[in-house]
Amino acid sequence: MHYKRILSVLLLTTSIGSSAVFAQQKNKLTQFVDPMIGSAKHGHVFVGANVPFGAVQLGPNNIMEGWDWCSGYNYASNTITGFAHTHLSGTGIGDLGDISIMPATGNTLLQKGKTADDESGYLSKFSHQNEVAKAGYYSVVLDKYHIKAELTATERVGFHQYTFPKNASTPHIIIDLVEGIGWDEPQNASLRQLDATTIVGHRNSKGWASDQRLYFVIKLSQPITKCSIYDDEQVRNSKDVKGKKLKAVIDFASINNNKLQIKVALSPVSIENAILNLKAELPAWDFLATTKSADAKWEKELAKVKIDASATTKKVFYTALYHTMIAPSLFNDVNNDYLGTDKKIYRKADFTNYTTFSLWDTYRAANPLYTILHPDRVSDVVNTMLAIYKQQGKLPVWHLMGSETNTMVGYHAVPVVVDAYLKGYRGFDANLAFEAVKQSAMQKTNGIDYIQQLKYIPADKVNESVAKALEYAIDDYCIAMFAKALGKTDDYAYFSKRAQLYNQYFDKDVQFMRPKLADGSWRSPFSPFASKHREDDYTEGNGWQYTWLVPQDVEGLIVLFGGDKPFVNKLDSLFSVKAELGENSSPDISGLIGNYAQGNEPGHHIPYLYAYAGQPWKTADLIRKIDREFYTSKPDGLCGNEDVGQMSAWYVFSAMGFYPVNPANGAYVFGSPLINSASIQLSANKKFDIKVVNNSAENKYIQRIVVNGKPYSKSYILHKTIANGGSMQIFMGGEPSKTWGVTASDRPVSGK
Repeated sequence: MHYKRILSVLLLTTSIGSSAVFAQQKNKLTQFVDPMIGSAKHGHVFVGANVPFGAVQLGPNNIMEGWDWCSGYNYASNTITGFAHTHLSGTGIGDLGDISIMPATGNTLLQKGKTADDESGYLSKFSHQNEVAKAGYYSVVLDKYHIKAELTATERVGFHQYTFPKNASTPHIIIDLVEGIGWDEPQNASLRQLDATTIVGHRNSKGWASDQRLYFVIKLSQPITKCSIYDDEQVRNSKDVKGKKLKAVIDFASINNNKLQIKVALSPVSIENAILNLKAELPAWDFLATTKSADAKWEKELAKVKIDASATTKKVFYTALYHTMIAPSLFNDVNNDYLGTDKKIYRKADFTNYTTFSLWDTYRAANPLYTILHPDRVSDVVNTMLAIYKQQGKLPVWHLMGSETNTMVGYHAVPVVVDAYLKGYRGFDANLAFEAVKQSAMQKTNGIDYIQQLKYIPADKVNESVAKALEYAIDDYCIAMFAKALGKTDDYAYFSKRAQLYNQYFDKDVQFMRPKLADGSWRSPFSPFASKHREDDYTEGNGWQYTWLVPQDVEGLIVLFGGDKPFVNKLDSLFSVKAELGENSSPDISGLIGNYAQGNEPGHHIPYLYAYAGQPWKTADLIRKIDREFYTSKPDGLCGNEDVGQMSAWYVFSAMGFYPVNPANGAYVFGSPLINSASIQLSANKKFDIKVVNNSAENKYIQRIVVNGKPYSKSYILHKTIANGGSMQIFMGGEPSKTWGVTASDRPVSGK
């Protein structure tokens, strides 16, 4: 059949299939999700099929072309090397990409190939015009083979459907246990043909996750004609092979009705549990029904916030909300067995175990968002963290697939645990939780030993000293609040002092948080613009950006500056002073307004700081500018790494009109809502309804607020007000209000 004829048939089939799958979307929120947003440039988002918080992220892998391929896919590519079952979303380091399957025809090729040469390897080029990405569904036409690939998933099972050309020559699939993403390298693996339609195995790898263990079962919709297993590209005459670099080529005499379906179930525990997961979650072969089910799962979660806004805002908002639910991801089996960080198997746990904790990022807004939208998961997340504490001797730092990566600075499981407790979550052992958070603060690494003595961290002794100290102070504030709630007076007093140590780094002469040496002098020469990548006094930032990292005591920071006026003047300068980025600057410093970097997490609270000085209208100006310039509906619609939901959580909160500047004080600071209305579905059938009156591009300033029928003059709202259900009206205008949020009594309060 002529190529154009084949392509037209495939596209027609794709159109018909997609129409059947998504016809029911007309009145659904999933229609506004575009997984391609953030797939270009530095967004690093996952593109493929999954369900909310699922263990499987089934999607295409491109040829790796650098840092912007950390998720395995970047919109700039036109190559696909296979469809793998695990992916990260928005990280700055690449890993996973486990168990890649590539359909093919013609001669057997064992090398994946190169970008400029798709003939010498099994990769295929593709066009975005022939690609469909939805919540829970992905499809693409592989140009080289004229095969339409379709993907969907359950929590622990990836479901493939491949439509081959009629009378395809030598149809086969390549199962690749060698290729991974980024740092990932196989350590050992196994492949075994169990019967005519079943292959089982495991893959152990080392990468960012130092010891990743994954078991799987592959179920085919038709019998295998021939199974050839290769170890380091040497064929083995066995149907049961163990090795390091394993691949398998599965040949078929023909493809029944031109459609080959494949189900792949994962388990962190065993092949037997992978088979159990498959039987429990996807016993049937109905691809359409599975796709509809995935869509329904996404719809249920997205419907927790129903907004009225422009079509573009809806697309950006619901895609952002979607991105906040890719992780943390399940890391257990249907029987609740899971692999601990001590590499022991824990059977039938009494909580749901998770992984992929990007805590340096998500503690700021993503985890607080879960306390509103996902109350059924909050205690499980905390219990997972407490289990990790018992297994590895400390709370997770950046946990991935049962391994501690120790990435980034701070001990930011602390605000997540404390915020949950202070908001009334009691589905975990509070005494164990306090023991764990206190242990985090009493380690002897990364300059924490200096903090324990109520001293500053000397920059000539500890790298990234300023960033570490400021992050520690936030966590220590949280521990103090936890101690206060539990009646632990001595701990409250001690950690309250530690939370104030941020002021040791403030140089009043230059008005920046500045590195201090062991002899008590400031490091010189000093430039607030200087930023090296992971090797400086700051972490992915500079003095301009880190000077404001005191969300636990903004009032104290204002005092250091000398009052509201100099504080605001300096804050104004942050957004106007031109950035000076050298070749050694961190690539994470992106999305710039002056020296403010929306593309990286330490600054996400900064636009809201004006409210603490009685000028909330300046926050409104910035929120609208950030919305206009840095969050769009295009593939490059994220100005920096998505970072496992945090970049999007900032948008979800800000679009609704408020943001958790302090990640654990139970308050949200108002900005400028981007929506016309929102209805937040809460537990116990309660709702919190937001109505924004006279909202427009010009009317961006809050004039007054009414909460539950009563005037509300404060520029912040408490979590408990939202969680109790009710209503709020926000009245907007084209000029800043001279009264709303201005007086000292109406301004946000950092701590309690």
